Amino acid sequence: MFFSRSTIFASALLTLATPTLANDVNVYSYRQAELVKPLFDAFTAQSGIKVNVQFLKKGLVEKLVAEGNRSPADVILTVDISRLNSVVEAGVTQPVVSEVLKNNIPAEFRDPENQWFALTTRARIAYASKERVLDGEVTTYEDFADPKWKNRICTRSGTNAYNLALTSAVIANHGEDVAKSWLLGVKSNLARKPQGNDRAQVKAIYAGECDISIGNTYYMAKMLANPEQIEWANSVRIVFPKFSNGGTHMNVSGVAMTKAAPNKDNALKLIEWLSGDTAQKIYAEANGEYPVNPNLTPSELVASWGTFTPDDTPLIDIAKLRPASLKLTEIVAFDE
Repeated sequence: MFFSRSTIFASALLTLATPTLANDVNVYSYRQAELVKPLFDAFTAQSGIKVNVQFLKKGLVEKLVAEGNRSPADVILTVDISRLNSVVEAGVTQPVVSEVLKNNIPAEFRDPENQWFALTTRARIAYASKERVLDGEVTTYEDFADPKWKNRICTRSGTNAYNLALTSAVIANHGEDVAKSWLLGVKSNLARKPQGNDRAQVKAIYAGECDISIGNTYYMAKMLANPEQIEWANSVRIVFPKFSNGGTHMNVSGVAMTKAAPNKDNALKLIEWLSGDTAQKIYAEANGEYPVNPNLTPSELVASWGTFTPDDTPLIDIAKLRPASLKLTEIVAFDE
């Protein structure tokens, strides 16, 4: 069996091939199955290389560490810069030197040591009620802590990877003391305890439970594509906050080659292909994300949300501040 040395997770949503052949490439993915299947189907059609995917909800690093050099995985796909950094720090990746990747992915979206490569970006933005929030009422992340939003904000858990990355960006821009005060301010403005995912917050705005929420941009595309969620999406508009001394916080999805990689050549072909025009266009059109390849532009829908200036804090700095942001989030008991 393909995963003869590991238990196949019940949550795997894509079919795993039985043999590990020279024409295969094996992926461990934190990215949802419905997001990656169109990409891998297109890659196989163009290259003839079959992609075997194991979808995991958690424990990817621990799994790779436990498997060691016997791991069948060639490639890791994940979201959030801190998760990309965690696989590097765990010593389960290897550097990839590629002129294709260098040309397709700007330096700010690559690990300085070539251990990981961003494939898409997304902004952490405000979803604002069209009925109850005026244009210009939310302009900065600092605004979220303004008492005028008392009992008007919804968000998911403060310990969620996306919110921790945003808190890390607050630390990077203002320091830990200001970040702690900011967290306390946001907490005091919550309409309810943090819960659910980003879409659940927009649903709460639609239901009148709150007026603004914090979320990733691409969820708007997902809601508009779901007949049961279109009304939620149409009840809000996207606002791109910025830091008072910077730009809009961005996060990424990305890829890395495992240290064990039994099919290294095919792994490189897949990673390079994911940075190219075909894959980046699929990301842009189907997933509502921003491509990192400068040759590609956002989809018409994504472009319609507006323009913004990304914050220039290096992603690796955001990743390294995760322990500090988690500590502060727990100190202020954000989720309680």
